[in-house]
Amino acid sequence: MLVRDAMSTVVLTIGPAHTLRQSARLMSARHVGAAVVLDEESSGLGILTERDILNSLAHGQNPDAETAGSHTTTDVVFAAPTWTLEEAAAAMSHGGFRHLIVLDGSGPVGIVSVRDIIRCWAPVRQRVPA
Repeated sequence: MLVRDAMSTVVLTIGPAHTLRQSARLMSARHVGAAVVLDEESSGLGILTERDILNSLAHGQNPDAETAGSHTTTDVVFAAPTWTLEEAAAAMSHGGFRHLIVLDGSGPVGIVSVRDIIRCWAPVRQRVPA
């Protein structure tokens, strides 16, 4: 199975000036654990995850003052839609992260998470009524 078969095509894109609270609200509303941070000035893509927000809060930082840009991971490993799920899982395991931005052509077309891969590898079995 390929990344394109497992990835979520709901890609939340935010700017580096979004506060962590704004970012968390947007992520929560869309039921996603990561947002792509697009910095128009540097033409770069980064990722902000729920873990980044959690770590900021754990350090006593103010989510209304802290910006996504200050907590964005910019040395991102990107996946291609044609990667196998095994390749994606290996990249995540090697890098110690749970999300990969999927690029096709000029921009992000999806995000694949550990949860997406698990859903494909261990689909939920339907209960049969007794």
